[in-house]
Amino acid sequence: MTEVVLDGESLTVAAVVAVAREDATVAVSDAARERVRAARDRVEAVLDTDEPVYGLNTGFGDLVDTRIPRERVADLQTNLVRSHAAGTGPELPREAVRALLLTRVNALVKGYSGVREVVVDHLVTLLNERVHPVVPSRGSLGASGDLAPLAHVARLLLGEGAADVEGASDGEWVPERLPGDEALATAGLEPLGLRAKEGLALVNGTQLTLGLAALLVHDAERLCRAADAAGALTTEVTMGSTVPVEDAIQRVRPHAGQAASARAVRRLCAGSEVVESHRNCDRVQDAYSIRCLPQVHGAVRDAVAHLRAAVETELNSATDNPLVFPAGDISRHTSGTDAADVVSGGNFHGEVLALRLDYVRSALTELAAIAERRVDRLLNPHVQEAHLPPYLTPESGLESGLMIAQYTAASCLAECRSVSTPATDTTPVSGGQEDHVSMSATSAHATRRTLGWARTVVGVELLCAAQAAEFVEEGLAHGDGTAAVYDAVREVVPPLDGDRSLAGDIDACDALVANGALDAAVAEALGSASLAWDQDR
Repeated sequence: MTEVVLDGESLTVAAVVAVAREDATVAVSDAARERVRAARDRVEAVLDTDEPVYGLNTGFGDLVDTRIPRERVADLQTNLVRSHAAGTGPELPREAVRALLLTRVNALVKGYSGVREVVVDHLVTLLNERVHPVVPSRGSLGASGDLAPLAHVARLLLGEGAADVEGASDGEWVPERLPGDEALATAGLEPLGLRAKEGLALVNGTQLTLGLAALLVHDAERLCRAADAAGALTTEVTMGSTVPVEDAIQRVRPHAGQAASARAVRRLCAGSEVVESHRNCDRVQDAYSIRCLPQVHGAVRDAVAHLRAAVETELNSATDNPLVFPAGDISRHTSGTDAADVVSGGNFHGEVLALRLDYVRSALTELAAIAERRVDRLLNPHVQEAHLPPYLTPESGLESGLMIAQYTAASCLAECRSVSTPATDTTPVSGGQEDHVSMSATSAHATRRTLGWARTVVGVELLCAAQAAEFVEEGLAHGDGTAAVYDAVREVVPPLDGDRSLAGDIDACDALVANGALDAAVAEALGSASLAWDQDR
């Protein structure tokens, strides 16, 4: 994807990833530009009436009843941006800033925000020229939008604050931090003087939460696929049964995620001589962490799908306040002229994302929990299969093998659990005017951390399952997909032939999931049939 065309209607999760991580360029459609110009004309028409309209010529929040004279309206917008740029904490990573910028532009070009076209063009240029405002990550309450982070972005348009400007050096893009006005100049931009409604349109919206959530959806879907792959290899090398993933079992409990994870394991293990070698053994059942893989992994898939649905809607929604409509769109004319209605609502409230992010965070914690239990079954001499040596080293006792890898997985699981408490709480602000907030950005940050820890646990399972494969009877072939999983791990981690530091091995397996290499290896091995296990691609 080399260019993403924004029209306010068709932005996708894949496009957010392309712009945020792959530096796809951005353009705005002609139809969207026309809507932006029309909305601005409506704002100007309302200003000419001199009626009091929130966001145009009144104070904000608790100061809503304070009337601003016409000659101070521009000052009002500038003051709003400066005062709301009150963030703190670690800076947002590059990809989060780009996702925030992209989603904000798409919301503006829906044509209900009332900004001038030049404001949109400045934001697009920042993306295309790799000029990234410095944005503290904390300060949003997820209602009235992600105010503080968005204000730090808007501040750059004034020529204030700071930005990381990327220039090419020896074929690589190297960032240099510059003051706001100098950063704009590198992109050929002049600082903007904001006009009526523009400051509020820039800082009102769910775009920090949304940008993070869009990236999370992409990463969580990838992690679900990796967990299925790791679980399939573990099932195989522990001589587990694939009967629990048979289609008939899923048909009588037809949850979409469960069916997808079961289908994944079937395809990954198809053709496995390891599985066939014990098909008629006397074992009746496997432990839940293997037997109930479709039910647990599938429930996580369903949670992520629920978040995706909200993100896909939110990506193409107008989320600032007030919104500018043509006259007649609102059944009760509240403010404006015969040409426009400017109305206050609550589309900036992030609850629809906050609740689902909390849900996904709990789901990812469960994914880490079941993966850690499978790690224990691979390593623990009290529960592992007879063909596996304790801690997967033939000289256990003299050597600890992969014993401490499980400690690391358990530690990461504890990290997941430490932030699994729902973030959706409320603290009234702005003199009680904003008396219920969503804390959606807090949930997004916490879910991002949880996803990272859960991915490490799955990486540990991949590491241990690949090592267990070294003790499977020689000559037995892996499945069509599990062979690719094993080979992908061995591309980055050699077999354990004696005690060594495992830190690099764990990091390499984590990266194998994070960078999509495991996804690619399985897709290549299964060919077009990969779609049978990968419902998200």
